[in-house]
Amino acid sequence: MAEAFRGEFCQKVDAKARVSIPAPFRRVLEAGDGGPGSSRPRVVMVYGGGARQFVECYSVAQMAELEERIRKIAPGTPQRKALERNYITLSQTVEVDDDGRIVLPAKVREKIGMSEAGEAVFAGALDTFQIWRAEAYDAEMAAQEEIDLDLPEGADLLSLLPHDGA
Repeated sequence: MAEAFRGEFCQKVDAKARVSIPAPFRRVLEAGDGGPGSSRPRVVMVYGGGARQFVECYSVAQMAELEERIRKIAPGTPQRKALERNYITLSQTVEVDDDGRIVLPAKVREKIGMSEAGEAVFAGALDTFQIWRAEAYDAEMAAQEEIDLDLPEGADLLSLLPHDGA
């Protein structure tokens, strides 16, 4: 099983739009980047997705798996066009520098609403991670706490997981 992007990290974004990728995330990116001739890991940043306030980030290997799934959909269908537009066209591949940093592209900064230096949150989501402007992330986390999952009083959140048939 592949390593997962796990945890949340608040990182400073400097005036040149540089930000450090958290070390645990860099390790996952390194493991998922078998790129030819590249000694530095890369991250695929997807800024498509309508009203989302974050950028979804993939290792090169994880993006290759998603691309294969998209290729299995008949060309020209509305579903494939939407997936191609939001995950392929509206994305950029960025190389991590020797100091573990990336430069957030202008389209990425625009997507998350970061026009100048500030703080970004890197939030792990298993096979991907998200980059949020810190204030938007905090507001989203507060809103998520309010969502009622219709669990019985005192029920364990793990009860939401499907049973494995055992």
